[in-house]
Amino acid sequence: MSRAAAARRDVRGILTPDSSKGSYGGSISPVTDSSHAEFRIVGGHPALDLVNTVTPRVRGGAVEHDYLTSPAELVAWARRTGLIDLRDYSAVEGTWRSSPELATKALHATLEIREAAYDVFAPRAAGAVVAADGVKHSEGSAFERLMLRWSAAAARSMLIPDPGRESGIAELVVGTSPAQLIPDRLVVAAVELVRGVELRQLRACPVDDGGCGWLFLDRSRNGSRRWCAMEDCGTRAKIRKLGERRRATGVHRPQG
Repeated sequence: MSRAAAARRDVRGILTPDSSKGSYGGSISPVTDSSHAEFRIVGGHPALDLVNTVTPRVRGGAVEHDYLTSPAELVAWARRTGLIDLRDYSAVEGTWRSSPELATKALHATLEIREAAYDVFAPRAAGAVVAADGVKHSEGSAFERLMLRWSAAAARSMLIPDPGRESGIAELVVGTSPAQLIPDRLVVAAVELVRGVELRQLRACPVDDGGCGWLFLDRSRNGSRRWCAMEDCGTRAKIRKLGERRRATGVHRPQG
């Protein structure tokens, strides 16, 4: 076992999320819920999947459902989306069970990261071009909240030398404290997206056309993806528009 691997085992750390691999390549994970036929993991990035735990996602609008209202829902969501593995799940769940106040603190941190990330990403998903002074004044609070959470996560992270890596000579391990493992990984993911070129691919499911407002990375070949999921919001929008056209032309379905 390499030194880096041993260190990861000892601290129960998790690696910096790679948005180009694994569960965050746009995969869909159905979750049964009464307010949403299937809770789809469609963001293409952990920070966006976090933002999408509220539906619909409309600035200043009413929320029909929040999927993260308790520590139990948070750790289950993190496991379901692949943010943490089974071993991490056991460490987090055990820590939170023995110290409920730490669970509440982690949930609060996660929700703060979620809303700060939404405030930063939503304008860009809508195609807004924000000048540097605009960011400073209109989004400064959101950036500041992310920065403070990221600073705390960085203080709990470790840079482990690993000469055996295919690239680089060290590995960044995020989440050395099980109590804050989930929010730490999420805020690091959010900051990586803020810094990355993938931000150009950021889109929002169009609320004006009946979409849910969820955010996602459009990795389609021609950049034409419009909906969070065609089989969800896209299908409902098509059905609605078909009904509108029929009503406008006076065409009705024959009665059986």
